[in-house]
Amino acid sequence: MTEHERLVTLLATRSARRGQFVLASGRSSTLYIDARLTTMSPDGLALIGSLGLALLDERGWDVDCVGGLTLGADPIAYAISYASACSGRPRRAFTVRKEAKTHGTGKRIEGPFMRGDRVAIVEDVITTGGSALRAIDAVRAEGGTVAGVLALVDREEGGRETIEAQGIPVAALVRAHDIVARLGPVTP
Repeated sequence: MTEHERLVTLLATRSARRGQFVLASGRSSTLYIDARLTTMSPDGLALIGSLGLALLDERGWDVDCVGGLTLGADPIAYAISYASACSGRPRRAFTVRKEAKTHGTGKRIEGPFMRGDRVAIVEDVITTGGSALRAIDAVRAEGGTVAGVLALVDREEGGRETIEAQGIPVAALVRAHDIVARLGPVTP
């Protein structure tokens, strides 16, 4: 089994559920993907780190760091950063807060992000693209340049197209149809 097939299997067995759900976007769905059950596990982190780093290189996104909107993006960014440590081109990780801190330095972006950095925004699950767009806005406001958005899962519900309409390329490690295929048929 390839690393990609192992990742799809992990997502299907650990993170995907069928039923009636309301997503963070407010949409209703019969498929829920709680990616954290995979992204916060050792085997999931190992796969995501190496596959994410390979996808960045494949796309030619020569980035200084990776990160996105907390909480979903955090383990993905850390896994990719860790995997890059021995790559000859280490990438730093950062976190975008949903709101700027009201104490201390008042930062919205935490970690070693620096003005002028070229970044890849990471996302656990893209549905509408809203979280990635919020992270893009925060990075741009702090003087960063966005090379693209790397998603763990593209739900294939228009989010990719929304982001790409803003001139930002999107790459996904897994698509929802890959996960659904591993779930098998719906039983009554």
